[in-house]
Amino acid sequence: MTGDTRTPFAENLARFRKGRNLSQEQLAEAAGVGIDTVARIEQGIRSTCRPKTLRSLATALGVTVDALLGAVPQRLHSRDVDVAPLRKAITADARIPGLGDFAESRELLPLEELTTSAHSAWRAYVDGRHNELLHALPAVLTDARRVVRDTHDEQRAGAHRVLSTAYRLGAGIAGRLGLDDLAYTAATRALDAATESDAPEVEAAISLRYLAWTLIRQGRAEEAERVATEAAAVIEPRMLDRDPVRAGVFGNLLFNAATAALSSGSADRAEDLLAAAHAAAIRSRGDTATEAAIFGPRVAALQRVDLAVRSGDPERALQLAGTVPDVEGGDVPAFWEAGHRLYLAAAAAELRRDRAALAWLAEAKDLASDWVRYQPLGKATMKRIVDRATRRRGPEFAQLAAHYDVIA
Repeated sequence: MTGDTRTPFAENLARFRKGRNLSQEQLAEAAGVGIDTVARIEQGIRSTCRPKTLRSLATALGVTVDALLGAVPQRLHSRDVDVAPLRKAITADARIPGLGDFAESRELLPLEELTTSAHSAWRAYVDGRHNELLHALPAVLTDARRVVRDTHDEQRAGAHRVLSTAYRLGAGIAGRLGLDDLAYTAATRALDAATESDAPEVEAAISLRYLAWTLIRQGRAEEAERVATEAAAVIEPRMLDRDPVRAGVFGNLLFNAATAALSSGSADRAEDLLAAAHAAAIRSRGDTATEAAIFGPRVAALQRVDLAVRSGDPERALQLAGTVPDVEGGDVPAFWEAGHRLYLAAAAAELRRDRAALAWLAEAKDLASDWVRYQPLGKATMKRIVDRATRRRGPEFAQLAAHYDVIA
């Protein structure tokens, strides 16, 4: 595959390498990869690579991963990006002739390296680095399936755990791309892998959370609520159990159940579900962000504020915002914090407090610049403010309008 069929990744790799006056051999040595890896990428034979390889190549060339992969679309949608590698990676099935794994490499990764690779992909997901995730996730899925196939006992169970994580990331990014059926397929495969893992109860509960999320996206709110609440009942920590993983998974399932309940028209039931999640958060050991869950006192409080906005009560939302605690003993991902600011901006705009709304939109942009571009709530709020502006508001206002895609 050559010429115009090469991906931006292939073209950029060759361009940056030549611009740095490096041969393929010199780049391979500097990045710690095989020369055939560099050659096959530049020729367009390999369209994806492992997260570690991608970062090593970018570092050796002195550029960012985003620069190496090419421009990220202004709007994340399946029509704007090449989703074929993701589709192949999620739907690959050795039982079906012609649908087995497609990667060329037959190297079997050690479980520790495979786990690190999956964590890098998850970090790209929560940080909103969609281009990087779309590039790296197919390789993670393929590597995990290969370890599952070629190892036994504890190694195989550990690989199933990583494979479940990778499929969940596939469900997440497919959902963000609007590919809800593909997201559902990935979530069910995550559940299958979870049941064979070294922590089946917890991993299955995490996978069911993603499955509930995909059901909500498909408009199946009642089913989503049942899935989430029944899974939460199984994983619920006992009274004196302070295991942060179980508490986090339990709380996140209740978040999904509350969203589903609200979608079904029951704001009171959603409030009750969030109250149960909040109680679990108070007993937890602070705010944590892992592949298992993003949970803690601050996270639970943010959910209550956001629910008030979605329930059509902006006054209460802004009142609750004043009671949100600071982060305890951990961190909350930037995209969660940015999403919270978008809800606050929407509440303020509803009350015609445009100055406050603009301040929160600016905070959201600063916290997770790329991620907020893809959120309809940010665009709708900014558009509302622009439409009722009676005069010019200055360059910062214009920059926000452009960032939220209200103007070209």
